Amino acid sequence: MARQKEDVISMVDTFQEFKELKNIDRSTMISVIEDSFRSVLAKTFDTDENFDIIINPDKGDFEIYQNREVVADEDLTDPKRQVALSEARKTVDDIEIGEDFTEEVHLEKFGRRTILNLRQTLAAKILELQKDLLQSKYKDLINRIISAEVYQVWKREMLLVDEDGNELSLPRSEQIPGDNFRKNDQVRAVVLDVTNNNNNPKIILSRTAPIFLQLLMEQEIPEVADGTIRIVKIVRLPGERAKIAVETNDDRIDPVGACVGVKGSRIHGIVRELRGENLDVIPYTTNPSLFIQRALSPASISQIHVNEAEKTAEVFMRPEEVSLAIGKNGANIKLACLLTDYQIDVYREGDSDDIFLDDFADVIDPWVIQALKGIGLATAKAVLDADPKLVADSADLEDETVEEVRAILSKEFEPADSKPEDDAEDTENPEDSDNSEEATSNLEAE
Repeated sequence: MARQKEDVISMVDTFQEFKELKNIDRSTMISVIEDSFRSVLAKTFDTDENFDIIINPDKGDFEIYQNREVVADEDLTDPKRQVALSEARKTVDDIEIGEDFTEEVHLEKFGRRTILNLRQTLAAKILELQKDLLQSKYKDLINRIISAEVYQVWKREMLLVDEDGNELSLPRSEQIPGDNFRKNDQVRAVVLDVTNNNNNPKIILSRTAPIFLQLLMEQEIPEVADGTIRIVKIVRLPGERAKIAVETNDDRIDPVGACVGVKGSRIHGIVRELRGENLDVIPYTTNPSLFIQRALSPASISQIHVNEAEKTAEVFMRPEEVSLAIGKNGANIKLACLLTDYQIDVYREGDSDDIFLDDFADVIDPWVIQALKGIGLATAKAVLDADPKLVADSADLEDETVEEVRAILSKEFEPADSKPEDDAEDTENPEDSDNSEEATSNLEAE
C-alpha cells in the first residue's frame, strides 16, 4: 500500500509539470491531460462515458467522478455502470432507484500498474508538448538574432542553451573562423533552420550566413532598420571580408556614409562581432559596368568590357592595381564576382607580351584554367607574378599543379637560345662569296 501511495504521489508530480510549461494555451493543455485520463479509464472500466474529470491546471491537481445508476439490489447486473440501492444509501440517505449516484474515484483504486501506465502516458505527453513548443517557437524566430549561453563545445559543433533551457546547435561550419567561445560565454547568432528528424526538433544557428550581417546592420544603423536604406545584397567570406550593396530612394542621404558613420562609428561594433571581418559598403546601381567597377574597390579600373548575355566582364587595369583587385587569397575578386553575378577576368593594361591562359588549353587542363581565372588570374604573367602558395590556396589547387602550370607558362617567356659559334663560322656571308668568285676569275685570266 505504501508503494502504491508513492506511485500516486509520483504521478501527481508528473501531472504538475504541465503547469510549468510556458507558451501553451489552456484549452490544449486541459484537452491533452483529459485524453490521457480517459484512455486509462476506458481500459480499466471498459468505458469512460460515465466519468467526469475536473482539471485545475493552475494548481496542478485533478478530480475524477464516476456516475452510476441506482438500481434495486436484486437488479444489479453491471457494477461499472450501476450501483445497488443499499450501497448508495451508505453515502446518500435519501437517494432513490433510478437516480444518478456520483462518487469520487481515487487513484489508489486503479491499481499500481494502471497508475504507472498513466504516469508514463502523461510524461510522454509532456515531452511531446515540449518538442512541439520548441519547434513552434523557433520556427517563428528563423532569420532573427538570438542570444544563448555556451553549454558544451565539441569538435564539429557547439551546444548552447537559451533562457528556457532549450538546447541549440551551432555547427562548426556556421562559426566564424576567429570564434573561440568557452563554456558559459554568451553567443549571438541567427536562427538558420529548424529540423525535425524522428520527432526530435533541432535548432540550427549560424554566424556565417549573410542574413546575420544584415540583421546586425539593422540593429546598429537606424536608416537600415526603418527601410530608408535598403540592403540589396550581401556576400561574405566569414571572418575575412564582406561586400554589401546598398541603395536609397532619398537623395538627401548618402547610403554608404550613413552605414559607415563618422570615422566608422556605426560599423565598428559589427566588425568586432564578426572577428575583424572587413566590410566594404558599396552603392548599388543597375549599370553592370559601374557596379563591377565599384565591386572591385579599392582597385581602380582603366577599361572594362562587359558581356551581359554571358554574364562575363574583362577588366583592364595598371599592373600595380591588379593585386588590389584580386585581394588577399583572392578574396576581393571572389566577392566581386558573387556580388555582381558576373565572371570577372582581370588583365594588365598595355602588356602586349602577355598571353591569355585560354591559349594554353592544349597543355593545361581547362578546369585548372577556370580555377585560376576564378581568382582573377587570366593571363600568364598574372600567374607568374603571383605568390605560388597564395595561388594554390585561393584557387584550391595542389602545390604541384601550380608549379607545373608555372613551368609551362615560364617557357613562353624564356629568351631565344643563341646559336653555336661553329654554326656561325660555317655560314657564309653573301658578299664574301662574291669576292671569292671574283678573285678566282682574275687568276684564271692571268
